[in-house]
Amino acid sequence: MVEARHLSISLLLLFFILKSASTMETLEGLKHALKPIRIVPKEGDEKGMVVKRHDQEDHQPLSPMARLFHEPDCNLYVIAMIGSKTRIDPDVVKANLVHSLLKHPRFFSLQVMEEEKGGEMKWVPTKVDLEKHVIVPDMCSDMETSSDKYVEDYICNLTKTTLDFSKPLWDLHLLNVKTSDAEAVAVFRIHHSLGDGTSLMSLLLACTRKASDPTALPSVPMMKKPKSSAGSGKWWKAFRLVWNTIIDVLMVIATVLFLKDRDTPLRGPPNVGSTGRRIIHRTISLEDVVMIKNAMSTLKARRIKGQRTEKKNNLPKNLSIRATHFINIRPSAGIHALKRNGATGLAVLLPLSIALRDNPLDYIQKAKEAMDRKKASLEALYIHSMAKSIPNLFGTKTGSVLCLKVPSRTAIWFSNVVGPQEEIAFFGHPIAYIAPSCFGQPNALMIHVVSYADKMNIILSVDESTVPDPHQLFDELEESFNLIKNAVMARD
Repeated sequence: MVEARHLSISLLLLFFILKSASTMETLEGLKHALKPIRIVPKEGDEKGMVVKRHDQEDHQPLSPMARLFHEPDCNLYVIAMIGSKTRIDPDVVKANLVHSLLKHPRFFSLQVMEEEKGGEMKWVPTKVDLEKHVIVPDMCSDMETSSDKYVEDYICNLTKTTLDFSKPLWDLHLLNVKTSDAEAVAVFRIHHSLGDGTSLMSLLLACTRKASDPTALPSVPMMKKPKSSAGSGKWWKAFRLVWNTIIDVLMVIATVLFLKDRDTPLRGPPNVGSTGRRIIHRTISLEDVVMIKNAMSTLKARRIKGQRTEKKNNLPKNLSIRATHFINIRPSAGIHALKRNGATGLAVLLPLSIALRDNPLDYIQKAKEAMDRKKASLEALYIHSMAKSIPNLFGTKTGSVLCLKVPSRTAIWFSNVVGPQEEIAFFGHPIAYIAPSCFGQPNALMIHVVSYADKMNIILSVDESTVPDPHQLFDELEESFNLIKNAVMARD
């Protein structure tokens, strides 16, 4: 039986996972900074190369957010694991990449620095040698460790390295090793300057087709437009929006200047962004998540019996723990043109209330109130505008220091992406799961969520020195999930 303190935290963390599934978006990771080399690509079309020219994005400067992700303390990377139900054919993947991923300019362009223009970075098309981007390691038939541990260690080692700036900033690793939940695993590693989580997920989906119909693109849930209020309710919502925004903006400014979470075992060391990450995932039933969400909706007009009833405990008083929750406010999570979206910086700061409560549903109700309040605020837009304007006003280096203050002074990161509603195939390979995450972030724990068909995948990205056994944390989260589910079923 897990300790009550650990369980109480896990209960609350789990609900933020459940609730975040309805807000849709992702962040992506970071690592050691490498200065981009200064080269000018040559024209040609040698065998094995893919050459692109004359796109409207040729020689366009990087956006402020993209430039920000090249600073030493802000060097972000995305990593996405795709489990396949069959062995992956590298030749099939390479042949199809030419007609899908490599049609997007950012995946066949270098990021070149022009010193004569003050170090400005631009997108410059170049040749793409797929042999250098698609890596197929030799798989030993007599592995000393289990296949699951091999894949986990392989991904951990990837997070300890960076991409070479002499080529477009992405690579794909194909691991034809059978694990407990897939016959093979494909691992994408992409620099965050190429796009944010939602944009990259959209591009990935454009490379897939429905498993039931190889000619049809996958479908993704659309965000519902909220109903507009009328009369006095409309004015009250407007007042709440203004008031909540003022309070939240003041908290963001305070966080940039001095406010940070209290030191707890969840906070990593100062150099946590430069260490390797252990990235693992588990799957739960999306149907169970929807059942819990619907059950909590019925409690909106009434309070749970015994709500806020806390047990006597020795938890520290005034324990300040917050999560940086990255969100998406685009009208659709569908297949976008990546060049229009790029990387964004939308986030909100969520306070985590740590307490021991009698009813597991109390944690959900408390967290639901916090999430509903954040929806009635323009905090995310303020943080986004701040992340875009500060580098332009103070320069990229100073801007990266200021912009990183907010996420680095919170204990936890949350991010999520809405996935396809049905099972899909990646270049003819049926997909068992999709597990995106990131590495290099300036804190020790990130929880990411992605839905896929009738499942929800939860991914942990942890610093091993802070969370030495992430599998135990998953066990606690799973036990917490079962407690919440059983509490909901007991009410019916």
